[in-house]
Amino acid sequence: MRLVFMGTPDFAVPALRALHAHGHDIAAVYSQPPRPAGRGKAVRPSPVQRAAEELGLEVRHPVSLRANQAEWDSFAALQADAAIVAAYGLILPPAMLTAPRLGCLNIHASLLPRWRGASPIQSAILAGDTKSGVTIMQMEAGLDTGPMLRADSVPITAATTASTLHDQLALMGAELVLHVMAEGAAPQTQPEEGVTYAPRLTREDGRINWQESATAIDRRIRALTPWPGTFTTLPDGTVIKIGAAALSGDQPHAPPGTILDDRLSIACGEGSIRLLALQRPGRGMMQADAFLRGQTLPAGLRLGEATTPND
Repeated sequence: MRLVFMGTPDFAVPALRALHAHGHDIAAVYSQPPRPAGRGKAVRPSPVQRAAEELGLEVRHPVSLRANQAEWDSFAALQADAAIVAAYGLILPPAMLTAPRLGCLNIHASLLPRWRGASPIQSAILAGDTKSGVTIMQMEAGLDTGPMLRADSVPITAATTASTLHDQLALMGAELVLHVMAEGAAPQTQPEEGVTYAPRLTREDGRINWQESATAIDRRIRALTPWPGTFTTLPDGTVIKIGAAALSGDQPHAPPGTILDDRLSIACGEGSIRLLALQRPGRGMMQADAFLRGQTLPAGLRLGEATTPND
């Protein structure tokens, strides 16, 4: 088929590569414009743009599609059979949704109608869901409300992180969209019951509230690593980022946030958790034993609140 591909982050790259490898004619790739990134704030193209350029595909990156008649006309002139959209980042106006012969298909990282919106992977882990998945959806004007074409699921376990689930679902999305392109699918209307929304995340979502249960804190760390990342603070206000943790199973007799031992077990509102990887300002993430060689955190010290960490 003659396709347009629209995506920006790493999640979309496996689908782009798979469609190209299976012989689909990709007329153009749309991606967010290159932006400053990293400590040096050098301007970098998106992962999808880099992959498209490696494949020799035309890349377009309009800043906005709102009231952009010239871009709408250019998109329609591609005369695509379908547009495949995966975490593109811009809202498609009706003129673009209806331009391809078969419309626009979205690779969405949840089992719709659960977790419509911007952060379905993280939201599923945060909520304690036992499974997640990918839905291929026919796009319409509403937020992830269109008819479902195909879906598949994977379990969420106590070891699942946002990173591992992201990678599983990215590969699953590529496989599912290939099936839809090859075999077609009968659209199924999304049920009205079971709708939930996954909000756009901010760095403040990563603040650890030690009043929560150890289970909830463990889920937050797994869900928000690597971005936006989770953090806590020392009594002097120093912000410490947390990269990994494990449930310890103990119910301490200490206020939430109290360090319980020399293994960095921390009292929570219910139960306790042990910190496994931490990062002090200006340093890289390191294992707890290495972290403690340069930072004394004695038992009895209580972790508290502070401002959101800088990049």
